[in-house]
Amino acid sequence: MTDTNSIYNQLGVSDKVLRFGQEVLAGLSDQFRHIDQVAEFNQAKVIAAMQKNRVNATHFNLSTGYGYDDEGRDNLERVYADCFGTEAALVRPQITCGTHALALALGANLLPGDELLSPVGGPYDTLEEVIGIRPSPCSLKEYGVSYRQVDLLPDGGFDYDGIRAAINEKTRLITIQRSKGYATRPSYSVEEIGKLIAFCKECKPDVLCMVDNCYGEFVETQEPTNVGADMVVGSLIKNLGGGLAPTGGYICGRKECIERCAYRLSAPGLGREVGANLGLLTSFYQGLFLAPTVVSSAVRGAVFAAACYEKLGFRVVPGSGETRRDIIQAVELGSREAMVAFCKGIQSAAPVDSYVTPEPWAMPGYESEVIMAAGAFVQGASIELSADGPIRPPYAVYFQGGLTWFHAKLGILMSIQKLLDAVFLTKHNMARQLGLSYKALRQVQTAQRMTQKTVDAMELLLQYCVRNQIPLDRYLSEYR
Repeated sequence: MTDTNSIYNQLGVSDKVLRFGQEVLAGLSDQFRHIDQVAEFNQAKVIAAMQKNRVNATHFNLSTGYGYDDEGRDNLERVYADCFGTEAALVRPQITCGTHALALALGANLLPGDELLSPVGGPYDTLEEVIGIRPSPCSLKEYGVSYRQVDLLPDGGFDYDGIRAAINEKTRLITIQRSKGYATRPSYSVEEIGKLIAFCKECKPDVLCMVDNCYGEFVETQEPTNVGADMVVGSLIKNLGGGLAPTGGYICGRKECIERCAYRLSAPGLGREVGANLGLLTSFYQGLFLAPTVVSSAVRGAVFAAACYEKLGFRVVPGSGETRRDIIQAVELGSREAMVAFCKGIQSAAPVDSYVTPEPWAMPGYESEVIMAAGAFVQGASIELSADGPIRPPYAVYFQGGLTWFHAKLGILMSIQKLLDAVFLTKHNMARQLGLSYKALRQVQTAQRMTQKTVDAMELLLQYCVRNQIPLDRYLSEYR
């Protein structure tokens, strides 16, 4: 273990942070055991689907041009359909990302005059322009599709009365975002999604229910299509690609819905018959095979991150003891500077681009500046270790991924180290001890013209106030 710790030290993790990480890990054995059980179930499910469909070496053959008679592509879609318990699937490299897959499914199954309803509040940032909440050429709004949403209750639950009132004769499709996205609400379990779908179909039996499944695949033993969803949609550079798929997306669901998606992706009259695999099928098949294990590593990392930052006094969503519903862990850091420090830690732990410094920037499709840390083999792969978030209150960073548990562990330890080096942890803990907000503490420091070089003196001052039960405001007033 000494040798391992030496390598961690070389990578920039101090003994203090290593000891802290080991203390946290000691209490996570039961959760890790459950994660392994879920992974074993999903691994067996994937293998069963591959064996049922007689996957063989010919299914990895290259196709180009139109892609006619691509049996490897067609068989992969049968494997996906079996994994999700659906009639059909569309799994294509021509689907470039999760947003593209969602836009495809929505555009294919909504017609002018139809209405799209979100019963889980506002959509993920990149869907705002797809829907037309923020103006964009070729939005659903531009093509005559209206939109309404029902906000969540203050406790994060579904507003069933509001949903019933919102569903009307024009409501054609209901979209449910499984993961929290850039919100700090909890992500939804498959069971919760099933109850919501059942309620919506009770209100309007012919309504279509689509689930944005991004970040949630293989986290549980069931998928939304097992509990009534007409379609599930996701990206192959997230969970199901297993870190090997270089691009692509999927839609699984009812045959009629999937056929419409295929026509929308290619052209009316062509549909699923065209679309060359371009030599990517091996990575798609193998990525799916590895996905249950890779996802379990990412979930371990999320649990560890929650437990660490919870112990340090930060608000985390979900909490360290909560059941996992996706691979995302939100940590509210309280400031732009702390977000940057956290992301620097994740970046510095990466096998690729570890020397790069992440900075906030105006990323296409997002309303606020976004900071992203991702030293990934596949650009944009969220199943690889990454962290990102919009630069806006409550300054939450969203941590996800890790092809291996040990890489996820390193990333979390490095994020703590960077915050410690930047004195954010010290300041955060001092503020918490005094019952101050981080913002208030920064105001105090600014008033005293203090820099990071004099933080030690500030810490002594604060400790003195706590020990002698002297209100900080009174001390500073008298000091002046």
